[in-house]
Amino acid sequence: MLSKSQISFIKSLHQKKYRKEHGLFIVEGIKSIKEFINSSYHIHTIFYNSEQYNLLPKLPANINLFEVKNAELDKISTLQTPQGFLALVHIPKNKQLDQKELKNQFTLVLDGVQDPGNMGTIIRTADWFGFKNIICSLDSVEVFNPKTVQATMGSLARVNIFETDLPAFLTDNKLPVFGALLDGESIYKTQWGNEGLVILGNEGKGISPEVIKKINKPVTIPRIGEAESLNVAVSAAIFCAELVRVRN
Repeated sequence: MLSKSQISFIKSLHQKKYRKEHGLFIVEGIKSIKEFINSSYHIHTIFYNSEQYNLLPKLPANINLFEVKNAELDKISTLQTPQGFLALVHIPKNKQLDQKELKNQFTLVLDGVQDPGNMGTIIRTADWFGFKNIICSLDSVEVFNPKTVQATMGSLARVNIFETDLPAFLTDNKLPVFGALLDGESIYKTQWGNEGLVILGNEGKGISPEVIKKINKPVTIPRIGEAESLNVAVSAAIFCAELVRVRN
């Protein structure tokens, strides 16, 4: 049975400042938790409902297991309908971004993406298409936000996320810089080459002026109908699909 202090502690991890303070984030659902078990992430504790215990795989000895009742899961879950399992996972130390690791591949760069669902969907999409790295501006939504983690459906365990000062990073960058802009060349006519950074902007404001200055290859997804804009996660999927197509 969970104590009041345990419940209070887990609920505090719903908020960014306490995730940062304690170095832990929440993963829910057995499928997503399994992805983190089989990754380089370190799991602190798994809380489980006894009725679903048989769904747990064989676990390393360093993972704590704690049985809870449905009523307790309701209190600590970030979901309206808890899924029987909740894990606390250690936030990895911020890995330094080495530009050498970005050569001979394409990398998504997110400038001010704010919606957790969009961020999670982009991470999941990148994983589907085999993109290993995503670079985020410092003002993008936190990837360990519970809604973001949930939207990745476990893909966060496989995609490297880097947070950096984008203008400074792009100043030192030697790779081609593609940017999703309305006045760019058609995505279907662009000469992509074999490597580069692909920048996608904020849901409402697009790419910031400071970052636009660093783009040397503006690209657009041609509009055929009358919609004013595309969702950033949809745009990311179209870019990923086209980049995989041209490279293969």
